[in-house]
Amino acid sequence: MVNTLWLVRKLGDFSSDLVDEERDVVVLVQDAVLRFPTKKGWFLCKEDAQARGVKFPEGSAKSYEEIAELIIQAKKVVVW
Repeated sequence: MVNTLWLVRKLGDFSSDLVDEERDVVVLVQDAVLRFPTKKGWFLCKEDAQARGVKFPEGSAKSYEEIAELIIQAKKVVVW
């Protein structure tokens, strides 16, 4: 189970200090996909990355469908 799902649209204002690395998941969406996730539990939105021409390793992206499933599973969802 995911404690908090962080949907981050812009990394500039986001503080990763707020993320519980053991129980939270971060998904970079929209323009945040331009900065690749490098931490455990961090992913990018597959469709947003493809639309912007961003290459990503397999397993580092979540589709819209997978993100929707995470929203349902999470105790709390924060859009930043």
